[in-house]
Amino acid sequence: MSNDASLAGPGRDGQLDDLEQTHFDLLVIGGGITGAGVAREAALRGLSVALVEANDFASGTSSRSSKLIHGGLRYLAMGDIALVRETALERKRVHRLAPHLAEPKWMLAPARSRAGLMKFRTAITTYEKLGAVEDKDRHRNWQGDELRENEPTLNQERYPYACAYREYLTDDVRLVLANLRAATRSGACAVNHLAVTEIVHKAGRAVGATANCALTGRSLTIKSRTVVNAAGPWVEGIMALDETRDADAAPRLHLSRGVHIVMDRSRLPVRNLVIMGTEDRRSIFAISRDDSVYVGTTDTSYPSGATVWPEITPEDVEYLLKPVAKTFKTDPLGPQDVIAAWSGLRPLIAKPGKQAKEISRKDEIWVGHSGLITIAGGKLTGYRKMATTVVERVLSLASDLKARPTLDEDHDEPLPGGDFSGDLANLAGTLSRETGLDEKYADRIVRLYGDESSSVVALGRDPVIDGGTVLLGEVAWAVEQEAAASLEDVIYRRTRAALYCGRECDGLLEPIARALQARLGWNDEECQSQIDSVRGQMTGDLAFKHVS
Repeated sequence: MSNDASLAGPGRDGQLDDLEQTHFDLLVIGGGITGAGVAREAALRGLSVALVEANDFASGTSSRSSKLIHGGLRYLAMGDIALVRETALERKRVHRLAPHLAEPKWMLAPARSRAGLMKFRTAITTYEKLGAVEDKDRHRNWQGDELRENEPTLNQERYPYACAYREYLTDDVRLVLANLRAATRSGACAVNHLAVTEIVHKAGRAVGATANCALTGRSLTIKSRTVVNAAGPWVEGIMALDETRDADAAPRLHLSRGVHIVMDRSRLPVRNLVIMGTEDRRSIFAISRDDSVYVGTTDTSYPSGATVWPEITPEDVEYLLKPVAKTFKTDPLGPQDVIAAWSGLRPLIAKPGKQAKEISRKDEIWVGHSGLITIAGGKLTGYRKMATTVVERVLSLASDLKARPTLDEDHDEPLPGGDFSGDLANLAGTLSRETGLDEKYADRIVRLYGDESSSVVALGRDPVIDGGTVLLGEVAWAVEQEAAASLEDVIYRRTRAALYCGRECDGLLEPIARALQARLGWNDEECQSQIDSVRGQMTGDLAFKHVS
């Protein structure tokens, strides 16, 4: 893989110079999955594209999901057939683009009776038809010894049956990064830690933005023919920069808070993805990932407004742990068993009178008087279709822009890291043989970096700390290829250590910070500040443990 997919580009100053000196066809505001998808689609079609993100790429909603590429079986029960069909089909497209970031797994729907099993089977059969699921991946029914063998911890006294069907496990941040790198490979310029402070207008039209760089303090103006607002929970803030709204106008968004908690797999030895029912008749998941298992998600309205770090309460943790005790045969689990947690906001389209759990995940596009295009709502799985729709709207508003047709699935090039057969076990085995890397490291690495894993390992095959799983090469890769600019960027988003490496994570902070210090030119004071900041955030993630 050539370095033209690097998000670091010509260095920070060079990137800012490029942004200031180029007149772009399209400026995208927001570096989550929606913005990344729009930037990739537009760049592939020949448009000149700039993307700016106020914080780090995927630092909001797109790092706080359940990490599933799925069609949303529950939306079938809500009657949202079109959404289910679209996202069920999109699962296959994402798998073809990046098989390491859409790994097929069995999702178990436990049933208490044969009648309950038949109900699941009927719904899942419809779901599979909508998603054109191949025969080898069609559902199967487990009971007795077969169920015990496949999910031995499941409480079979309560759930003697289970219907297993295919869904796809992803890493949401790395899917964002892969799409952004694909965009830069096609000529786009994507820059993080660059916050928009003003929408620039000419003759009443949105023709760019002024932005401030958090790393250098530099302010610059970016010129563009068209502007797309894909800022997730912050889209209304960007809209407010574009036009004055009536103070009494109804909100466009309904923010919903989703919390996930992580436990060591030894405490909850789940093998598959398991659906659990809650007391308020919602479905949540227990999902195995590396040496951890995470449980989520809550779905509660969040009226406090957009924030990067919404709080996690003891009530959230209790809500998620209750179904675990009923679904699995384990020793009692409590807040003390939680080793990591994350909380994020979903930007749902507001529907008066409806609670967050009742609102569809459909996306909507709004076009302001200035021509500012805003995209909100939607699901992670459907990001590519959303991007195609947005780019078509861009082209309809700027009819003199010339663009190539969107690529069909037979000609769509893989995302960086995705150019392999899809056999992750074989890829990990090859990596282990060619580099001498222990298999436990190889399995983790290929699921993060795909066919670029050998390039990552070449930058440093030793673990950051003795007995740890994060490699030194990942730190170098994070800076050189993925524009990591802080310890938080690396710990929370590039390596995912804060989520899945809870037992070793604190020990990683100082050595990774020192490695970043050498690469990014920090002084000792800044290095210590970075360590203190991330350690404080990790403590804050688990603050619910200390609430009496």
